[in-house]
Amino acid sequence: MDIDSFSLNLAQPVLFEYAPIATGAVELFPAVWSAAEDLTSPDVATRRDGLNRLQILGAPRLSPLVTYLLATRLVDPDLEVRSQVLRLLGDLFAPDQQGHSAPDEVRRHLSGYLVQMRTRAVFALLEVTTADPSLERHVFHLLRACPFASSQLVDILSEKQNPLAIRKQAAHFLGTVGFLDAIPALERLVSRLEIRRNGQQMMTFATACVPDETELLPAVQEALALLKAP
Repeated sequence: MDIDSFSLNLAQPVLFEYAPIATGAVELFPAVWSAAEDLTSPDVATRRDGLNRLQILGAPRLSPLVTYLLATRLVDPDLEVRSQVLRLLGDLFAPDQQGHSAPDEVRRHLSGYLVQMRTRAVFALLEVTTADPSLERHVFHLLRACPFASSQLVDILSEKQNPLAIRKQAAHFLGTVGFLDAIPALERLVSRLEIRRNGQQMMTFATACVPDETELLPAVQEALALLKAP
């Protein structure tokens, strides 16, 4: 249903006329408020339902408060909720189907949350793109708005206990987002991985490490090439 087609109906409080409503007032409607409350529920099915209703109402694009609330679910334990939230928030960086940009206040609230993101949230984003590569563009926009993302991605990439798939994603976004300050750390990692790979080739009788950390080498080299490209 198109947002402009919503009309006030006392018997159906989920329908609203959004066009004349000032940004930031949307959350005052009972339907939006109820859906936002459900998004904070400990029950995953309730959170999914609340999120779906907020999306149908168009609230994330109209309400700074709802946008900020959605951003807190980027670390939701449920990957489906996290993925849908990521898609909704990432879309705020682009015009909608009618060519309209998200209101400035909405984007300011989202940016206000993103600048506070730390390693846990960045790791959660990488988990999403590992499961669903189609969301890479959305993660790109969010990481670009996080001033600490570079060091957090380097930490995730360097941590040997992290899954290789997550570490590869960290290297990928360091390169694609363009975190030039990560070059020294990436160069050190390439050097270490090359030494390990060469040692493994010389000691063919040795039992291979599982997982083999040298599998990161192509992703790290690609990230370096992107960052050093003219």
